[in-house]
Amino acid sequence: MTDKITVAGVSVDTRHWIGGERVASAGTFTDVSPIDGSVIGEIARGTATEAAAAVAAAKAAFPAWAATSRAERARLLHAVADGVEKRIEELAIVETTDNGSLLRSHRRGVMPRVAHNFRFFADWLLTLEHEDFDTRGHTNHVDWDPAGPSVLITPWNAPLMLSTWKIAPALAAGNTVVLKPAEWTPLTASLLADITAEAGLPAGVLNIVQGYGSEIGDALTSDPDVRRISFTGSVPTAKRISASAAANLTPLSLELGGKSPLLVFADADLDLAVDLAVEQYDNAGQVCLAATRILVEEPIAEEFTRRFTQKAAGIVQGDPRDEATDIGPNIHPRQLEKIDGFVQRAIAAGARAVIGGHRKDGQYYAPTLLTDVAQDSEIVQEEVFGPVLTLQTFTTEDEAVGLANDTRFGLAATVATGDKERAGRVTAQLVAGTVWVNCFFVRDLQAPFGGSRHSGVGREGGNWSFDFYCDLKNTVTAPKGWKDRG
Repeated sequence: MTDKITVAGVSVDTRHWIGGERVASAGTFTDVSPIDGSVIGEIARGTATEAAAAVAAAKAAFPAWAATSRAERARLLHAVADGVEKRIEELAIVETTDNGSLLRSHRRGVMPRVAHNFRFFADWLLTLEHEDFDTRGHTNHVDWDPAGPSVLITPWNAPLMLSTWKIAPALAAGNTVVLKPAEWTPLTASLLADITAEAGLPAGVLNIVQGYGSEIGDALTSDPDVRRISFTGSVPTAKRISASAAANLTPLSLELGGKSPLLVFADADLDLAVDLAVEQYDNAGQVCLAATRILVEEPIAEEFTRRFTQKAAGIVQGDPRDEATDIGPNIHPRQLEKIDGFVQRAIAAGARAVIGGHRKDGQYYAPTLLTDVAQDSEIVQEEVFGPVLTLQTFTTEDEAVGLANDTRFGLAATVATGDKERAGRVTAQLVAGTVWVNCFFVRDLQAPFGGSRHSGVGREGGNWSFDFYCDLKNTVTAPKGWKDRG
């Protein structure tokens, strides 16, 4: 294999990044663009050998990095952010080529957010403290001690942003990192390795191993030298990771799937509600937080559906590199098969496709809205992760909440209502890690993020990230017992 490939004019190294050096593998895997199915290149395919080497490099680098002052860690993370900002255009076009998300979104929102991830946690580190408190004259002092090497396993739908959402707090906390990016979208992680090296991050502090989770995942998550594991992805994979980590009692943070509801009450601003519903097709439906179950109060259901259909007709689906495109392709033929399987089984069971319900050319799936679906049906209960929404109706507030909570997931929920008191009543009863009222996808890194039930374990963001990536220590000091050294 060649050590480097050129992607949209950008040179990308195809090897792992271990201990501050590029490391090749005997085998490779093929990276394919979802835009047109073209082969991007052959990527180093990690084995348990590379996984062990990465963990060993992280372990060796940990003592010095953990002992590095907060101010110096923060300075280096800001330097990484500077490097990201200098290469936003390169990162944007490479990631669009690799995962098919909109180039305009990568340029204007996603890659700037990558830089912000580093800046936010660097700044938060410098303010991290707990006020000392008294217990019967004794002083309690809380410290956040670095925990150790951390394995981060990240998904393909927003590869670099979601990777750095984990990398930044882990490094800020004083941990060293082994990142395993999704095999369908490995390229921007490789560029990040270059950026961190140029910023002066010491060798071994960040390591990147590419490959298939089935081949290297267990080697990473079962290693006794790993002290934290953070994973974003599917419930079945999370169960395997949890079992693997159990032998070493390695703490886990798991952000998993969702089947989030959008509750639309009759007193809502209907145009706003329709806008919120159509927004759920963003990134071709490949958003874990997407409110894919639309629940509409019966008196307005017909008008809502009419306006929704009209609004959705204006969606432009096509090449994500085109500024006019609203949604691009789905990530992989396997994912497209999964999406279409869900839809066709639902239709066979009696669902009606108001719009869509079919594939388009290549790896594109038509934005779909299904009605006449049963609450216990597969299409309502299981995550599709594509541009597929369902619509159900309700007649009472209690029924709306009951339908909203009636899945095994609890990642997010969205409520559209013009009644502030109702908003308070309903949000108090919803099982979800994040609830939006009359808005969607407003995210602040200082807020806790994660899911309930099968949508995850733990929370990250602000202090919650440091609570996870650190070992918290309370030191209790007596007021007497000191010897006079004078």
